[in-house]
Amino acid sequence: MITVIVMIEVEADLIPEAAQRIADLPGVDQVYSCAGDVDLVVLVRLPDHESIADLVPGHISKVPGVKRTTTHIAFRSYASRDSEDAFSIGG
Repeated sequence: MITVIVMIEVEADLIPEAAQRIADLPGVDQVYSCAGDVDLVVLVRLPDHESIADLVPGHISKVPGVKRTTTHIAFRSYASRDSEDAFSIGG
């Protein structure tokens, strides 16, 4: 699975509706509203790059209120939870 982080700028009055529509899309794992340079941060997990190419411009970008997206593809996870999970396998 490929992990993708999509940063989204949304029209202010449509943030809740856009967040819910995006959360309902297949492949979307988590949606966070946040303060800062973007309005929504979306974590996506998809099997291949073609699926990413379909989801972001084909669906997320077309949600009403979405003004701009920036997509980041994750290479590795360094979260302590991942390390703890690896050491607990078979234990």
